[in-house]
Formats: sequence, structure tokens, C-alpha cells
Amino acid sequence: MADPTPSPPTGQQAQSGLQIPEDLLKKHPDLIALIKGSESMNDEERQYWINILPIMTPEQIQNLRDILENERKQLAAIDAKYQTEIEKLGQAEVVRQTEEERTRRRRERSDKEATHKKNEDRTADDILKQIEKGGQ
Repeated sequence: MADPTPSPPTGQQAQSGLQIPEDLLKKHPDLIALIKGSESMNDEERQYWINILPIMTPEQIQNLRDILENERKQLAAIDAKYQTEIEKLGQAEVVRQTEEERTRRRRERSDKEATHKKNEDRTADDILKQIEKGGQ
């Protein structure tokens, strides 16, 4: 009777389902990492490059490595740029909120000053009326 449990695949199988022979992983670990990490490929394309890697010439391997490194560097530069933009937006939001808070506090202070001024004017008017009544 056959064992129903599937045997583990030879080599390394990534979570995405890529089949990577152990000898390839040992021979080109950096290139395999670049292939797996490439954002411009889907898993089918990644598997294609892994499959043809053993028959590629050293020059072709170097070209692939250069292309994937360049992609990684460009994406990192884009990420850094957008991170800077996000930080600027975050700072802009803080500045906007601070301005709103200052405007609100100025308005409150102006309202309090206006109320205080009205009270002072009323008090002054009352005092003048009392003085006028006392002088008559």
C-alpha cells in the first residue's frame, strides 16, 4: 500500500511555491534572493529564471544580477523619496493642526477680551451714572 503523505520537494520551496534546487541555492544565494524579491516578476517568471539559471552563461547570470540589483536600487530610491514626501506631509499636517490650534486660541482670547471690554464699559457707565446722580 502506498503512503498517502506527499514527500517533501527536493531543494527549497518558497512560500510562494517556487521550486529551487539546493545546489542552485548554494551556488547563487544572492541571485536567488534577488529573483525572489523582484517586484517586477510574478511567480511564474521567477520560476522560469530559476529553471534556466543552470544553463545560463556567466555573462548572462551577471546581466540578470545587474538588472535585478538595479531594480532593487531604483525601488529603494523611490521608497526613500516617497518616505520623505510622507514625512513632509506629516510635518505639514502638524503645522496645519498647530495653526488651527493657534487660530482657535486667538479667537477665544479675542472673545474673552471683547467680553471683558463690554463688562468694563458697563461698569464705567454705571459709575458715571452714579456720579451724575450724586451731583444732582
